[in-house]
Amino acid sequence: MRKLLIKVFGLDTLYKVRKSPVVNFLPRLKMASGVYNYRYGQILRWSLQSREDTNFTYELSEDNLLYMAHTVAVVADVSPKLVQQYIREAQTDEALRQHILEKTRTSSYRRVADLRVEFGRRLGWYALVRLRKPEVVIETGVDKGLGAVLLCAALLRNREEGKPGRYYGTDIATKAGYLLDGPYREVGEVLYGDSITSLRAFSQPIDLFINDSDHSATYEEDEYRVVLPKLNPGGLLLSDNAHETSALARLSLEVGRKFVFFKEIPKDHWYPGAGIGFSY
Repeated sequence: MRKLLIKVFGLDTLYKVRKSPVVNFLPRLKMASGVYNYRYGQILRWSLQSREDTNFTYELSEDNLLYMAHTVAVVADVSPKLVQQYIREAQTDEALRQHILEKTRTSSYRRVADLRVEFGRRLGWYALVRLRKPEVVIETGVDKGLGAVLLCAALLRNREEGKPGRYYGTDIATKAGYLLDGPYREVGEVLYGDSITSLRAFSQPIDLFINDSDHSATYEEDEYRVVLPKLNPGGLLLSDNAHETSALARLSLEVGRKFVFFKEIPKDHWYPGAGIGFSY
């Protein structure tokens, strides 16, 4: 067919027609939209099956978990295989899984929480706690408490190894953190009120700080500036919002800290993924 068209109209004419914006519109539209069309199926399934309307939960792809292991290994200066070991430890913690499922079933928030256990990028938090054995971990923005209970699970294991530590979450919502209960409450608590106010009043040296509260760049930076003087030598700053703002990257450059970024790739979920910024 192509040869016939060339013979009838000439190669130059066909080339001009093919490059015409009008003629080329549909093929170009098909090519570009094909990158995203599969999302519509994911969105439909999620809309029908999920109850979540914020802080979406999902697994990460296998390759993405590998990238996470390499990224955390750079930050902690360890082998990626050791990071993978701790990631698997969290994934296979049956006591933690049953605790989350049971608390979700009986919570007043069950209508906006899915009955499954998927940690996403928080597995990187867990691995860092297991690797660095911090005495004080702070997370601003607790919500249901999925990150809180996972971090406390790591602290409980550290305690068994003779390296005790404590988790402090901050949240303005007085009912935040319903998952932080049972044995996990032994090593963790939530400080209710404005995060900046709570951080200013906090008197202990901080080993690991995770920003996951107000996601405006200004508020995020304000948290870091309050925490920096309280940070232990070798302490880590993590941004759970580094895919949206460069606040931690810019601050790290200003004060002479290293910064790396990990981008999530959710598995079978419409959400494009968040990311972790590590300042060390």
